[in-house]
Amino acid sequence: MGSDIETQDRTALSGLQLKRLQSMLGPILKDNVFYRQKLNAAGFTRPEDIRTAEDYRRLPFTSKAELSADQIAHPPYGTNLTVSQDQFVRVHQTSGTTGQPLRWLDTDASWMWFAQCWKRVYQGAGVTAADRIFFAFSFGPFIGFWTAHEGARELGALSISGGSMTSVQRLQAIVDHQATVLVCTPTYALHLAEVAEAEGIDIVNGSIQTTIHAGEPGAGLPATRQRIERAWGATCYDHAGATEVGAWGFECEMRDGMHVNEGEFVFEVIDPDTCEPAEEGELVITNLGRVAMPVIRYRTGDRVKLNRDMCACGSSFWRLDGGVIGRVDDAIIIRGVNVYPSSIENVVRGFSEVTEFAVDIYRRHEMADMEIRLEVNGDSVDAVAEAVGQEVRHLLGIRARVQTVPNNTLPRFELKAKRFMDHRS
Repeated sequence: MGSDIETQDRTALSGLQLKRLQSMLGPILKDNVFYRQKLNAAGFTRPEDIRTAEDYRRLPFTSKAELSADQIAHPPYGTNLTVSQDQFVRVHQTSGTTGQPLRWLDTDASWMWFAQCWKRVYQGAGVTAADRIFFAFSFGPFIGFWTAHEGARELGALSISGGSMTSVQRLQAIVDHQATVLVCTPTYALHLAEVAEAEGIDIVNGSIQTTIHAGEPGAGLPATRQRIERAWGATCYDHAGATEVGAWGFECEMRDGMHVNEGEFVFEVIDPDTCEPAEEGELVITNLGRVAMPVIRYRTGDRVKLNRDMCACGSSFWRLDGGVIGRVDDAIIIRGVNVYPSSIENVVRGFSEVTEFAVDIYRRHEMADMEIRLEVNGDSVDAVAEAVGQEVRHLLGIRARVQTVPNNTLPRFELKAKRFMDHRS
């Protein structure tokens, strides 16, 4: 359990969130050009205009396209700045996988807030100051790894950087330092396990006890989670965040859905088409501790399924069943059936013989066809391919052409995997 706020009833929690929101709106309405214009146009001129949850839901949404357009019109950082530029100490940017990268600034105060959010991620997974955390990635302009590192410092744990190392060198560093926690994307955790097997490095009986993942839905998918846990002999935890939002999601040791950190953010789930409240739909977030460059009612584009029940861990924070299901606009329509890439991954990862896969969508005779390419270990590669095709048809209701390719021919990824290619455009 984290702070006492997690045991508050919903009414008290909502009241605390509104107070935090009013506090941050003071300087934002005064000095932030982007949000002052946006909120004034919607009829909000004072923090006191937001007194209830109903008032909050009248605030305008913010989209990534708006923020990107603002930065293009006012380079390099746009007008969503509540303090002068000389007060910022950090700059990072989004990966740019869904458009032009956004540049995001942090003051010392907002950077420490972000680190505290990451500290809650570690606490949820049972990580303590006694742990040794290995960061299996290179440190670049992407914010996630830097803040994960800062969160470890806030926790008091030993941080071990894997920057500028090969996969073999990272595995050896894990062994040499007897690291107990691995932080990386789920895809890269599986790739490291593949390399470990090839190099004869025993990670199943090694020192890693906990793995924490983000960047893609994999760790929230039962089949991928199980594969990571079998490969590492460790307990796998999912996490979610975004450069422009913060580290907003964590799993507790119950691992019964991803908690949303309502102590530091306000969350909603809406129907992406009607913008009305929904139990399953698009996640909307306001961060409460990043006043210098905030987001208010930000449409994340993440598709989630809300669970309002009290968790067995005692937290009253809402949970998301299965974490982030995928992107709202990632649904692939195959002959009238909506399919999410995460659903396909969950099927394919259920076959232990499959080491890597890729999916291609083509248009043939005005109809959409899906092809799945598999790398398969063992002698029964054709039988595995046939079984995967049957399972996709049984569970997802679509036919797919499944073929095998030679091992080590499909790409491997350190950051976000790009396994799904839609060639119809």
